[in-house]
Amino acid sequence: MGVSSTGKTLVGRRLAQALGAEFVEGDELHPQSNIDKMAAGTPLDDEDRWPWLETIAERTREIGATGRSTVVTCSALKRSYRDVLRTAAADTFFVHLHSTFNLLAQRMREREGHFMPPALLQSQFETLEPLEEDEDGALVDVAVEPDEVVAAALSALAGDPLPRPREASQD
Repeated sequence: MGVSSTGKTLVGRRLAQALGAEFVEGDELHPQSNIDKMAAGTPLDDEDRWPWLETIAERTREIGATGRSTVVTCSALKRSYRDVLRTAAADTFFVHLHSTFNLLAQRMREREGHFMPPALLQSQFETLEPLEEDEDGALVDVAVEPDEVVAAALSALAGDPLPRPREASQD
């Protein structure tokens, strides 16, 4: 989980491979109307997100019914969104990928072919509700190489304590 440009897809794919789990890219499950809205520079609202989150949860349930584990990439910016995702698997563990606004804005400007414009990053930071104490998950800083991010995520999944990174800022 996390705002745009934290590397959710790259990290998610690598985690799924390391865990022998099925990978689900949440962005691929957005309806075209959501993609068009974001591409036009308009942030999604809750009414846009609910059906998308339900689709992700349903896909997770389908995979779980086969006995396989799932790694899902999804912004999951609010607790209420994460609550929907948890309905698919009670043991859901959230890896909150984060970094500074400036680093992520730079990454957004440098990437090609993605529907999410850099102008929407601020709205994601404003919407973001960090994991709460009673939510199973970990905060992982993505200002390091992807292999280090994956290693930190795997350590968190194994129950190893992670150093407490500083909160997201404009730096």
